[in-house]
Amino acid sequence: MDALILSCGTGGGHDSAGKAILEEMLRRGHQATMFNPYTLKSTKLSSGINHTYISTVQRVPDLFGAIYKIGDLYRRLPFRSPVYFSNRAMNPVMEEYLSEHPADIVIMPHLFPAEIMTNMKKHGLPVPKTMFVATDYVCIPFTEETECDAYVIPAADLAEGFTAKGLQEEKLHPLGIPVSHAFVSEAPKEAVRAQLGLEPDKKYVLIAGGSMGGGKIEKTIKVLSGHFKDRADTELIIVCGNNQELYQKLAKQKTAGIHVISYTNHMADYMRASNLFVTKPGGLSSTEAAVCNIPILHTATIPGCESYNADYFGSHGMSLSGELTEVMLAQIDRVLNDENCAQEMIRCQREWINPNAAADICDLAEQLAG
Repeated sequence: MDALILSCGTGGGHDSAGKAILEEMLRRGHQATMFNPYTLKSTKLSSGINHTYISTVQRVPDLFGAIYKIGDLYRRLPFRSPVYFSNRAMNPVMEEYLSEHPADIVIMPHLFPAEIMTNMKKHGLPVPKTMFVATDYVCIPFTEETECDAYVIPAADLAEGFTAKGLQEEKLHPLGIPVSHAFVSEAPKEAVRAQLGLEPDKKYVLIAGGSMGGGKIEKTIKVLSGHFKDRADTELIIVCGNNQELYQKLAKQKTAGIHVISYTNHMADYMRASNLFVTKPGGLSSTEAAVCNIPILHTATIPGCESYNADYFGSHGMSLSGELTEVMLAQIDRVLNDENCAQEMIRCQREWINPNAAADICDLAEQLAG
């Protein structure tokens, strides 16, 4: 099978989901390629789209929330969105690529490529089988205006939210959000800590703002570092992602009991080594943590789809969620000090999250491609 995976770098989650599928496809011996479709037209266009999104998330997350709300309102109108029409210009370059590089299926963990393929279909251009993979626990705006052969959604109990927006129930496949095999593999906490140079008998709180270091992560760090500053048995690990400004600022402070990491390819190891993961509720990063079976605190939420992610995880007992009030800090202490409390959250994660989503998605792709 020849598979084409199209994604965009507007948030690391889309690319990470695509890479997890690519990893499994190659493991099975299929031909598979993944790239950002906008690079076919212009690398400047591709990087510009990514940079605009990332800057908004890092610097003015509330603006992103406002844009998301506008999109949610716009989807109620009886005509297609500007997102759909703006992707029309991609038709000829995508048609040329597919004619030179035939594929049996196109898999898209991002809305924009799904809009491109839908545009091509509407204009009578030849298109392989298509699959959209949702990376948030909600039907994001304009998903319903795409026309794919299959839609992979995170969970069965979310199907009603997708059908309510007009998607056909028979096209929905509740397989989960795909994560890399690194998060699925099990390794003893003690061995992982030794590999990372961490002490075996301390408690570690892992803090991250997604691959972009987005959200209100600085406020989170300030509150938690103050809360744990007199506790010699607890240390913080801060992963800044691609936010170099934040990394440089924190690295200069050299505070005892705080480990500052820039971008890392070992996030799965840091999750396994830690006792609590504090993060904004990105769909992919939250799923990775749940697959690693680490208690989660969702905070510094970027308004929009992340609010739905936090609600889903919280309502299913898979995370704590909220601002860092005194009440929340007390709940954090309970998770860190009460093993039964931590294990109950992990039990819920195992019940509701499919760790083998990447493999199940590849099974579906094989069926669709025939």
